[in-house]
Amino acid sequence: MPLTVSDRSFREPPVLAVVIPALNEEASLPLVLADIPRGLVQSVVVVDNGSHDRTAEVARLGGAHVVAEPQRGYGAACLRGLAELTRRPEGPPDVVVFLDADYSDHADEMPSIVQPILEGRRDMVLGSRLLGQRERGAMPPQSVWGNRLACFLMRIFFGAHYTDLGPFRAIRWDCLERLGMVDRNFGWTVEMQIKAARQGLRVGEVPVSYRRRIGASKISGTVRGTIKAGSKILYLIARYGLAPARPTGSPALAPAQNQNS
Repeated sequence: MPLTVSDRSFREPPVLAVVIPALNEEASLPLVLADIPRGLVQSVVVVDNGSHDRTAEVARLGGAHVVAEPQRGYGAACLRGLAELTRRPEGPPDVVVFLDADYSDHADEMPSIVQPILEGRRDMVLGSRLLGQRERGAMPPQSVWGNRLACFLMRIFFGAHYTDLGPFRAIRWDCLERLGMVDRNFGWTVEMQIKAARQGLRVGEVPVSYRRRIGASKISGTVRGTIKAGSKILYLIARYGLAPARPTGSPALAPAQNQNS
């Protein structure tokens, strides 16, 4: 779909980059890369998070720039990808999109996620799996109810009206810098949403489709992974919710304007 760019603070054309954390995703990653709208995205960074298969090789064959982050962890991989984008001679992008490597997200729906940002209506847009169409079995019950619980608690603590913690999301680079992201594992997505609320970012959600991933999930696919992820998410909500808000470079702090786009 054609995109409208009405925010004059962006370059012309706006520079969009995609960061994809990947751990042993050689089967799914080529499909993900093939679905990314290349006319929209200028660069794709795949962060190999310690794979022992051909993840890095297939990423390069698919046209992605590959960097390595040996420390396991979703947040660690995302932070490594962002660090790589800051090192580009042309500077960081205007907008960064985060996307999973397991082919559960529909990368071809990226225009609907970035459009509200390019129009200047939103600073961050979340792809909500719970508002969209989910393939049967794509999200196990513990994931559905865990997301609902986390979003309920964020509404209580931060006044943030989220429906999902889904990884498919986009954010303005200047706003992302203000958040000061630090989490290196399971808490990355919830940390971003909490800090966006604390910073008063204009956050929106759009429905996205979601299918069964290729291969086994490293988190919801095991009891241990589910418990560790759930515990970390609840810990972060409590930690930030019970602590006073601290400025992280923003001129003002206000409740997030979380409205559906």
